[in-house]
Amino acid sequence: MGTDQDLADDRAALLVRDAMHRATAELPALTDLAGPARVQGLRRTARVRAATGAAVVAVAALSVGGALALPSGGDGRSATGSTDVAAAPPGVVPQPPVHIDPTPGQTSMADLPPAERARQEDFQNRAVAALQGLLPGAVGTVQRTDLTVSLYRATKDGKTFDIVFSVRSAADAAERCRETKGTVCAKATLPDGTEADASTSPVGSAAVTESRVWFRYGTSNVSLTVGPDEESNTSAPVTAGELLEVAKSPDFLGLVDAADKHPLEQEQPTVPAS
Repeated sequence: MGTDQDLADDRAALLVRDAMHRATAELPALTDLAGPARVQGLRRTARVRAATGAAVVAVAALSVGGALALPSGGDGRSATGSTDVAAAPPGVVPQPPVHIDPTPGQTSMADLPPAERARQEDFQNRAVAALQGLLPGAVGTVQRTDLTVSLYRATKDGKTFDIVFSVRSAADAAERCRETKGTVCAKATLPDGTEADASTSPVGSAAVTESRVWFRYGTSNVSLTVGPDEESNTSAPVTAGELLEVAKSPDFLGLVDAADKHPLEQEQPTVPAS
């Protein structure tokens, strides 16, 4: 038989357990922590995978950009010895060119020496990025072609519009616009004071029109022409005034300056006076 002290200790222990039981009985039931923790873990895993995927895409884009850049020395000159004309803008992944077969006797960019072809393709990639951002949305998606450095192509809703962006060294400046045979002229002054001409003119069967802007820069004649889609009887979806705004853009003029200093096209032949 236990002592009085042992009995007192047993009663005290029973009272403590009873008090604890009553206190916990009044508390709300514990939530299942495993489920939320599992959900949180899955969400975190998804975020990590998404971030990893974005990093892979970024690295891939940088790799493509690096592959397009011409090898250069410490002075910024390309392997051909001339200053690099242009590289694709950061973050822009160049698209493959539209293939156009040359006509019999005609050459294409495939016939160029590898270094010169790469230089011209780099310029085209930068030109595509600039034209895509500057031309109105109705022109559509702009792509370079592999026929010549000056030829580009835009597509929209099944329609095709050829774009010619030419910067050619020439002894004589181009003529001013003349409003004849349905041609409508427009003029503007570029930021450097250069006078630019623009026009909308009928072409082909005269049922459709093309729009063009041109001006003199340095030693070159510069022109940007957007042609019609004659198959669908659709005129060029850009006005002469809109092309004048393109010509005023620093991005466009930067391309013109680069091509004037480091020519990409053969010199424009001089037309003898009649």
